[in-house]
Amino acid sequence: MDHAVFIQTNPKQLTGALVAEHAMRRYSQHNDRFEVRLINTEDYPWFRAREGQKYLRDGAYWEWLNDDLQSFTPTRFMPPELMGYHGRAVVMDPDIFAAADIWTLLNRDMADKAIICRMRTGPKGLIDRCWASSLMLLDCSRLSHWKVERQFNAMFEGELDYHDWICLKREDPASIGVLEAAWNDFDRFTPDTRMLHTTRRRTQPWKTGLPVDWRLSERFRLFPPVGWLIRAQRKAFGHYGLLGHYWRHPDRKQEQFFFGLLKECVEQGKISEAFLREEMAANHVRHDVFEMLESVPPLAPPDRHPLAA
Repeated sequence: MDHAVFIQTNPKQLTGALVAEHAMRRYSQHNDRFEVRLINTEDYPWFRAREGQKYLRDGAYWEWLNDDLQSFTPTRFMPPELMGYHGRAVVMDPDIFAAADIWTLLNRDMADKAIICRMRTGPKGLIDRCWASSLMLLDCSRLSHWKVERQFNAMFEGELDYHDWICLKREDPASIGVLEAAWNDFDRFTPDTRMLHTTRRRTQPWKTGLPVDWRLSERFRLFPPVGWLIRAQRKAFGHYGLLGHYWRHPDRKQEQFFFGLLKECVEQGKISEAFLREEMAANHVRHDVFEMLESVPPLAPPDRHPLAA
């Protein structure tokens, strides 16, 4: 098939990825025109082969941990290979949930660009000019230089900085077009939102109350001493020491949207109760998930935006 959506994941984010797949299908009226595939780090042994080794990131060397919450990020660059460098692909993180028909994005005029995505917000966007590769529309035929296993290994050889890779700094700037924010809406959920990205990790709705299992950055461009303190804390208390627990999402609309989608997954047999209990036992899903499913109101029909009056 010439069009596909790829959702990245690892074992820790599999529930989110499955809900994201359901949302993609729920809101599309063109499901016969594209595939949806999950890219799971577990299926690629070259991730495991680098466990505990040092890789270059932000000019420093970090330890690669496969059980880190975001170890899936290198898979953002796999779709062109998986598509045989042919056709169109959308690739996205597992914490992004459709609220509109993805076909509108997949089938748009790319204006002779190889990549379409939005800029990151905050210092990484304003100062560092880092592109948000968390959701990209790709013309796979123009990305034959994306060889993911080779590029992944280059980080451990000191030949490629993770930051430059993930921010698309090695790409020709002229090959990148700008995506409207509504197609990768960072923690903002309005009737204009096409794809909701719950990018603030500490408040992801399905993680509330669980121990934090992701690492803070050791590089703070606006005030470097903060990074030094984080590095000292990590050495003294371990990777996740003193980081506390996930918080409840401050926007009840986003929380209800996610659990409305998850409830449909369970009702339609896409996710089983047994699977959710396993995810709870592994601390991948909050421990009150069944109470949340019982109390969440049903979503509006698929032909209406979830926030439609």
